[in-house]
Amino acid sequence: MEYFAHETAIIDEGCTIGAGSKIWHFSHIMPNCTLGENCNIGQNVVISPEVILGNNVKVQNNVSIYTGVICEDDVFLGPSMVFTNVINPRSAVNRRGQYSKTTVKHGASIGANATIVCGHDIGRFAFIGAGAVVTKHVPDYALVVGNPAKQIGWMSEFGHRLEFDEAGVAVCAESTEKYKLEDNKVIKL
Repeated sequence: MEYFAHETAIIDEGCTIGAGSKIWHFSHIMPNCTLGENCNIGQNVVISPEVILGNNVKVQNNVSIYTGVICEDDVFLGPSMVFTNVINPRSAVNRRGQYSKTTVKHGASIGANATIVCGHDIGRFAFIGAGAVVTKHVPDYALVVGNPAKQIGWMSEFGHRLEFDEAGVAVCAESTEKYKLEDNKVIKL
């Protein structure tokens, strides 16, 4: 076996799990999911049918990832964060097949206890603060916090807040990579 699954984990039929991935205690990977290489699925995680996780996705304990979610490579999902997949759920109304899609793009991080309301994509290297409730699309490199989540700044690919000078240039404190802010969009130089 090229991946590790704790004896209490349940992996349903039709799943593809990449080499080096680890699935920990009491987690349930439901039918037809795809997990890339070197993923880490913490304990008590539920991954619903047909979810796709890229390579090196880190899913912390008690996370729920529902059908319709795609996480690209290097995504971090913090403890107890949750996605939704129906915009108007009712117990007495079956809305299977009406799931809204959500894509979490390459390198994004979602903090502990955050909620991502379905149909709202998270941009590349975006940073969602702990407890945030995301109700709209989040741009690449954006830092959002609160309920509802509001953008309060920009983050580097190494997870440091970017401070832009009068020329619209910022330098990451850790990597020394440079970023440019132009027309309310950030690009790495």
